[in-house]
Amino acid sequence: MPEEAVHLLLGTTKGAFVLDGDAGRTSWAVRGPYCGGWAINHVVGDPATGSVWAGGGDDWFGAGVWRSRDVGRTWELAKLTTGQLDAWAAQDPAFAESVGWTDQLAPFGEDFSQVWSLGRAGDRLYAGTKPAQLLMSDDDGATWSKLKGLTDHPSAPGWGPGAAGLVLHTIVADPQDPERMWVGISAAEVFATEDGGVTWERRNDLADPADGEESTHPAAASDGHTGFCVHHLEHAAGGTGLLYQQNHHGVWRSEDGGLGWHDITAGLPSTFGFPLQVHPRDARTLWTVPLNGDTEGRYPPDAAAAVWRSRDGGGSWEDLREGLPQEACFFTVLRQGMGGDRRDPAGVYFGTNTGSVFASRNEGETWTEIARHLPTVLAVEVLEPGSR
Repeated sequence: MPEEAVHLLLGTTKGAFVLDGDAGRTSWAVRGPYCGGWAINHVVGDPATGSVWAGGGDDWFGAGVWRSRDVGRTWELAKLTTGQLDAWAAQDPAFAESVGWTDQLAPFGEDFSQVWSLGRAGDRLYAGTKPAQLLMSDDDGATWSKLKGLTDHPSAPGWGPGAAGLVLHTIVADPQDPERMWVGISAAEVFATEDGGVTWERRNDLADPADGEESTHPAAASDGHTGFCVHHLEHAAGGTGLLYQQNHHGVWRSEDGGLGWHDITAGLPSTFGFPLQVHPRDARTLWTVPLNGDTEGRYPPDAAAAVWRSRDGGGSWEDLREGLPQEACFFTVLRQGMGGDRRDPAGVYFGTNTGSVFASRNEGETWTEIARHLPTVLAVEVLEPGSR
């Protein structure tokens, strides 16, 4: 059976975009922007149905999840909270008419300002917000409820914000067990549930408590913990409980669902970065994009772009540069800005805050810029109709 097209789902500061690629992943066309010009932090899709969900918002619009049933060509909004626009329009009929405002139900009032992340586990859809809360929908995103087991966790009063605020930015499910999930919160670390979100426990302990004790960086591992400012989290395909995380001060691997973390940063040019991507079939192959540091500009070391790959679970790393800019490169790749397809060889993709999207059809060996001059790219995910 011939392979179908590949679609890249992009969240940007000026709406959602879709990059339609041919079956050979050699030709790409840009569609968008969608979602009414909202800032879209994350976009995910269902390969079985072609449905796509985009989460975002801000203080002006409020928060919501947009849904498309036709691979992102048409959209409808499930508005979750109100924003400044609603307050103004409710008091000014002329302004309301000029912007096409209607008084939509916002079930969570002013509870949060943005949806930052989306994730699927079985038949359920999950959304992480700013400030950090977790929502669940069992009707494909039409209606939502709050999972209070996480919101009311005993550690919640001590959660502190990262530079972007207190955000629940990553939702990861065990592909073998949809009741088993992990979320990443900046700056409160990794939380896990074994019962579909009813109860949660914090999982940020070092596998070897001596790891990282010598660093003086405030975000480094200390007191037996990895450091609370987790940046991204990935579950390895086929490896139940095998997790990787990039946090504010290193890359880490857990073999046991986050109960203990091993530092695998050695061999990378810096401890700082945001995205991770794990191979769709090889649990020990992963990619990351290190940046020069949290206070040095947050761009590639020496202003030369590279994706770093490990084939042995982080035991060693190699830099992949062919096709990437090697001079005066000052872009950033954000926490959800890297995705991958399920082809053989696997495709890897990343977007930048300067509006470019790069693609590799050969697991990172060579790279091609397939889109440029887009808004700041906040998230990259892949939709392959018919794949699982």
